[in-house]
Amino acid sequence: MTVPRITDPQAIPVDGVDDHLPPVPVDRLQPQALRLRFAAPPAWVPEIPGDGARFNPQRAPAAASVLVPLVMREHGLQVLLTMRTAHLRDHAGQISFPGGRVETHDADAVATALRETEEEVGLARQHIEVIGMLPIYTTVTGFVVTPVVALVQPGFSLQIDAFEVAEAFEVPLPFLMTPAHHRRHRFEMSGQQRQFLSMPWQGVNGEGRPQDYFIWGATAAMLRNLYGFLSQP
Repeated sequence: MTVPRITDPQAIPVDGVDDHLPPVPVDRLQPQALRLRFAAPPAWVPEIPGDGARFNPQRAPAAASVLVPLVMREHGLQVLLTMRTAHLRDHAGQISFPGGRVETHDADAVATALRETEEEVGLARQHIEVIGMLPIYTTVTGFVVTPVVALVQPGFSLQIDAFEVAEAFEVPLPFLMTPAHHRRHRFEMSGQQRQFLSMPWQGVNGEGRPQDYFIWGATAAMLRNLYGFLSQP
């Protein structure tokens, strides 16, 4: 059975907004609080373990890893995200975390995330402090993704790989950890139900101009799982 692709997610109507859920308290979004939470994680099951049925069930699942980089700015933590270039085979043009497929020489998921981050955006490992991981997330394109969460010391200079990354930008972590900004989309296509989350953000691009960023799909789902993890008592 072929799973329909979503080619224009912004055209899918909003089915609901989770403004009935509380934001993660600000004191839990501090670097030391995050270190402690990942050092002693609560018993917890992720709300969204994956996208659902794969586009191509015959394609063998591929292990992958992404970095969830939390940049320690003076005004609070910022999530570093990338916009993928339009010509890529998988997730073209989408907003994502830096990361990619596991290579045979990678020691573990952390090594993959660090290597891919350095290759894609030039963020050197000396600025990165890995504090933990979230449960794996399986994408509709067949990737089994381990999200590696890290604190990032400012002072770095990005060197973007223009083949894979069109742009890198930052979004305040408190914004993403506020469910009032989490929108649910649900629709039927070719007789099949599809649904996804989005977290639209209006930021400033590299030229200093206002720009709308549509965070959705796997990236939004992994951020929602981070919200669930940090919301646990």
